[in-house]
Amino acid sequence: MYTIAALYHFTRFPDPDSLRPALKELCCAHSVKGTLLLAKEGINGTIAGPRPGIDAVLDHIRSLPGCGDLEWKEATSDHPPFGKMKVRLKKEIVTMGQPNVDPRATVGNYVEPQDWNDLIRSDDVVVIDTRNDYEVAIGTFKGAIDPKTSSFRDFPRWWQENKERFHNKRVAMFCTGGIRCEKSTNYLLGQGVEDVYHLKGGILRYLEEMQEKDSTWQGECFVFDNRVSVGHGLVEGPHSLCHGCRRPIRPEDMKRPEFEVGVACHQCVNETSEQDKARFRERQRQIVLARNRGTEHLFSD
Repeated sequence: MYTIAALYHFTRFPDPDSLRPALKELCCAHSVKGTLLLAKEGINGTIAGPRPGIDAVLDHIRSLPGCGDLEWKEATSDHPPFGKMKVRLKKEIVTMGQPNVDPRATVGNYVEPQDWNDLIRSDDVVVIDTRNDYEVAIGTFKGAIDPKTSSFRDFPRWWQENKERFHNKRVAMFCTGGIRCEKSTNYLLGQGVEDVYHLKGGILRYLEEMQEKDSTWQGECFVFDNRVSVGHGLVEGPHSLCHGCRRPIRPEDMKRPEFEVGVACHQCVNETSEQDKARFRERQRQIVLARNRGTEHLFSD
């Protein structure tokens, strides 16, 4: 059984690149795989591995400057969620492209999962899903607004174009694990919105703690590992990933004529050129060969 830990923490790393070697070495030494992003504003990522290995990596991260109160969310999987370990340097640990946004200064009001339903049912509250369109497509909270953004960078522009719709409303926002809402609530506060709220721990914590019979969540939650989606109790969902466009697909989608494993699905078949598809087919052929040799992990995300 593999332990999966999803984490983020905003803090100040004057030289994040200097933290990479020890972190990568520790993860590899303990058979921990996944992705960790480092930036001057903090750390973000999801890792998976044996319990002792995850504990060792989390202990190391908590020892980094300003990370003593690190929080994370855990799940388990009976198959490896990642094929390799990546520790990357980024300008932002979640890219919004707004240099004046700083979650360390102030964020919206945190709402515990058990209090979320009452908040979003209030007549004076508007609920906004801050995730990308392909994530919203497989599940969201009842009544939530979908900005239909393909990137978090698009959110500020969407807000400026739509903010008049929400005049005199309290704004409640949510995302997968909470990190986007740290920035989006800070952004709205900077835009003069007074009553801003966000779901503490994100959808993942809500699905973990709330009974399905009491839930206002509909569908599955997209996750950025090989599970692809989870439902209540963080049980693995039915989705797979189209490796042509990286969007989630259901088992019935793989029976459609547009689907070609590793190449395209009904969502992207008209978005890529024949040259792209030829390249994807060659990649898929190499993956099959690697699988037969037992080296498939070299092609894993």
